Amino acid sequence: MAKPLEGRSYVVTGSGRGIGAEVAKLIASIGGNVVVNDPGVNVDGTGGDKGPADTVANEIKAAGGSAVANFDTVATEAGGENMIKQAVDTWGRIDGVIHVAGILRDRMIFNLAENEWDEVVAVHMTGFFNVVKPASIIMRQQRSGRIIGFSSGSGLNGNAGQSNYGAAKAGIAGGVRCAARDLGRYGITSNGISPGAATRMTATVPDSATQLRARAGIAVQARTPSIVNQLRDAKYVAPMTTYLMTDQAWNINGKIFYVSGGQVSLAHDETPFRTIAKPGKWTVDELRILVPSQLMAGLRNPAPPPADLDLPGRPVAKAE
Repeated sequence: MAKPLEGRSYVVTGSGRGIGAEVAKLIASIGGNVVVNDPGVNVDGTGGDKGPADTVANEIKAAGGSAVANFDTVATEAGGENMIKQAVDTWGRIDGVIHVAGILRDRMIFNLAENEWDEVVAVHMTGFFNVVKPASIIMRQQRSGRIIGFSSGSGLNGNAGQSNYGAAKAGIAGGVRCAARDLGRYGITSNGISPGAATRMTATVPDSATQLRARAGIAVQARTPSIVNQLRDAKYVAPMTTYLMTDQAWNINGKIFYVSGGQVSLAHDETPFRTIAKPGKWTVDELRILVPSQLMAGLRNPAPPPADLDLPGRPVAKAE
């Protein structure tokens, strides 16, 4: 097998399990040196265990690759800096950062505590900053580097019960796009992955939450067990993520990719979809007419209220 990442060094956050572990092992298999970062916390961010990071690092070394374990939290500036420093101290360079680490504190927004918001945002979105900033300082000087932030369908499209997680994942999508503009002139690319995979995190979402989302009018895609167990395996996300580390991806910058099973999709950039315009200031009365009839015509509400809820302004259903 060709080793296009030979001699290069990468930090993969949250790589003791799931998607991060698969990314770390694939990068190492094609020559990359890997800092396997994982504090070994539970899905909600509590606890800690050095076992997951140690296990993946040892698997990489047993297969002939190069890896070291790291147990810092990505939620702190010092933790992020330590990961980058470990890569540079061990191999003399840092060539890429892949931020996969995450936790969940799923709760409907009207029940969400401030600390549940803060802790999820700290790991996902602030964690992106905490590793990207110190890495970017070095990569800017060497005029090369790769950044990957893991976003989510919850951030790009929304999901009930995940306002903290979705906001953080949307922030990562914005972060990779802005970093692309900050760093592209220095030969550094910044892109995002929105994965679809059966992982430890997705397994924690109870059936009741799925049923709640369905009752709210949010489509729940039915999947057969074979698809869940095979095509949605975490290993399917690793190849596209790793490809973006290679020289051939030098001109892919500021993009988000949906990756699930054998499918890779380029997310469409956010651009104006429909427009109404006039030479002057709109009146509210004009907008009451034109927004529903032109801007919103044919578009569905992702979570419509039940039909028997009496809402002001809602058209009255005609009797049969």
